[in-house]
Amino acid sequence: MGSYDYLERLKDEDELLFKRSIRKLLDTTFIIEDKDEKLYQYISIESNHYDISSYLRLIGYDVIVEDKLKIAMLIQSEDDIETVGLRKSNLVRFDQKQIQILLVLWLLYLERVGFSEGVFATFGDIIDKLKVYGIETTPGEFKSAFKIFKRFSLISFSENDTSEDSKVKLYPSLTFCMDISQLKQVMADYLPEGKIDLKDEETEESDLEEEE
Repeated sequence: MGSYDYLERLKDEDELLFKRSIRKLLDTTFIIEDKDEKLYQYISIESNHYDISSYLRLIGYDVIVEDKLKIAMLIQSEDDIETVGLRKSNLVRFDQKQIQILLVLWLLYLERVGFSEGVFATFGDIIDKLKVYGIETTPGEFKSAFKIFKRFSLISFSENDTSEDSKVKLYPSLTFCMDISQLKQVMADYLPEGKIDLKDEETEESDLEEEE
């Protein structure tokens, strides 16, 4: 295997965690300690992080570990950023309503982060916030968007209870879906004019895109 001969030396449990980590990243983009503690802790070990990055770079990706937020994320490998045919091959295309709902979830996360161990909002909170910004969605659009966001580890909720009082957990991965310049452009395109004033200091800038 050449430079990848370390795979042959992995113990059975480590080999399983290695494979699960790779597949999880490729499938959902994000691995969050709060949701997948064992996988996150495995990836966060420096030697494992190095091995996983080496493997992913072979297919044009890489993984970043944000230890403060306890999140690992799949990104485009710097070596392949300008490679034609790879840049957009694995990007999820959200429709207009999904983008609007995603931005509201992102803003709710920013408002509430740091006040408790986890960041939560009820469905009622989210619906009220959508109304504040003049965003109208059908029940079908709302349900479809939340299923997609849950799949990619942006949020977590019980699909058996979507009443107004039911809680939605907001994950820090919401802050890495788009960088500040992308958010400003999307907000200009999709949100009612003057509804939101996004200042650069409200969140840290990120060069990451959501590679899903």
